[in-house]
Amino acid sequence: MSTRTTPAHAADSAQLDLTRRPRRLRRTAAVRSLVRETRLSADMFLYPLFVTTGSGTRREVPSMPGVYQLSVDEAVKEAAAAKADGVPGVLLFGLPDAKDEAGSGAYDPDGPVHSATRALKREHPDILVVTDVCLCEYTSHGHCGVIVEGEVANDPTVELLVRTALSHAAAGADIVAPSDMMDGRVGRIRQALDQAGFSQVAIMSYAAKYCSAFYGPFREAAGSAPAFGDRRSHQMDPANVEEAMREVALDLDEGADIVLVKPALPYLDVIARVKTEFGVPTAAYHVSGEYAMLKAAARNGWIDEQRAVLETLTAIRRAGADIIITYYAREAARLLQRR
Repeated sequence: MSTRTTPAHAADSAQLDLTRRPRRLRRTAAVRSLVRETRLSADMFLYPLFVTTGSGTRREVPSMPGVYQLSVDEAVKEAAAAKADGVPGVLLFGLPDAKDEAGSGAYDPDGPVHSATRALKREHPDILVVTDVCLCEYTSHGHCGVIVEGEVANDPTVELLVRTALSHAAAGADIVAPSDMMDGRVGRIRQALDQAGFSQVAIMSYAAKYCSAFYGPFREAAGSAPAFGDRRSHQMDPANVEEAMREVALDLDEGADIVLVKPALPYLDVIARVKTEFGVPTAAYHVSGEYAMLKAAARNGWIDEQRAVLETLTAIRRAGADIIITYYAREAARLLQRR
């Protein structure tokens, strides 16, 4: 007669007497997908594009591998390719040929953003066009507004931002996105849009834009580094969250349709607070420095880029963002299709 012995691990398992085994719901990809709490999809992405003058131009930004300065014709092609990948819209930034102290290129109807907006709406009317409303890419000093006695003057700057937003709406923008952090600009822009017959144009306000170290690569891409000083007088102190709640409340009272937190990853708590307390459409900007860090680590073989990208964007979504602005929009959309 043979004697069968019970493996030690089986005996130990029997003694555990577990009625709940969370690992059951992690066993296979199909099960994990079935119970996944946070869903990430390409239709919540906006793809930032840097538009310059000329034609046939596609210059890679050294600090942002895979990101390019694009002429209008190339920007249209890139936006169409993103749409084919499942990304519904673009956020346009302009790179003018010339700059001046008042940033007049921001509201030049023949500027790169205006030209790209018209071309996109003519050739691909189903692509959502969001335009950045700020002066920093257009001023010779690189600041976000008019300089008076060495400081950014709020009220004169607001009037130029209104002029810029109106010019973008006239070109066909679906959404204007003031990113300057001047006081009162949302209300003035809303009033001016409505009076000019653009009541259908929405406002995505950079309501909580922090004075962050993570904007460096963007400033190279947009040529918008300040020639002196910094932007602490108008962008938010990274230490503050209650102030962000006040900023969001003010912008909503003034007529903002969507509020945005920038940057994203260092401010996930702010995104979560905004979404929980206000319950309005909330955007987050996965900024240039966050993108560049992932690219650099991946190129050095330190991380799996594809996994890190989806994990990062899922975290932003999990925090409460309904809209994610990311330079990874196209790549992430393709990765999600393969899931």
